[in-house]
Amino acid sequence: MAAVVTISATFGAGGSVIGPAVAERLGVPFVDRAIPYTVAADIGCSLEEALVHDDRAEHGLGRILASAARLPNVTLGGMDVYLPQRGVVPEEEFVTHTEQVIEEVADRGEGAVILGRAAQIVLAGHPAALHVRLDGPRERRIARIEESLEVSAEEAERLLDDNDRARTAYVKHFYRADPADPRLYHLVIDSTRLAAAACADIVVRAAHAIS
Repeated sequence: MAAVVTISATFGAGGSVIGPAVAERLGVPFVDRAIPYTVAADIGCSLEEALVHDDRAEHGLGRILASAARLPNVTLGGMDVYLPQRGVVPEEEFVTHTEQVIEEVADRGEGAVILGRAAQIVLAGHPAALHVRLDGPRERRIARIEESLEVSAEEAERLLDDNDRARTAYVKHFYRADPADPRLYHLVIDSTRLAAAACADIVVRAAHAIS
């Protein structure tokens, strides 16, 4: 059975760059944006509604954790995510379907790299899974966000806080776990100190070892 690599990354730690690089080197699919599309299709809702419940959509977490609370907009893949009126599909159903998609991908036996969505917890007992955490000092992540997104230091800090809060809230609310807990992972990398290619090499070597 080919390795399934789950990657949990703080904002600015390079998960969206390192994840695809690992998948390419392993010759397996990179599963990220496909999950909201699949969940939306399974439930029969709009993609916007599925994205609101995604682990990186700040308004989705605001909706789940604070009901009517208004939180700052967060850009997700170049698209602003706004809080729509409360729909008829319970938040837990989105999480259940997300878990099913992750499990189905892992059980195919073809391998995959899955970014985010608490996959390290969903697949905690999977025999072919390698769980990776990408993180780094706050100031270095802010500097990377400034450079990659070409924004001010203030805007980079706001984006980091909003996104980190959303991703952490998703895991804590639905799984009662802290995504920063090193016990959830086989490998923790400070990806702000190493080039993305070097990080990908480390993960690929570990994936070959676990499989």
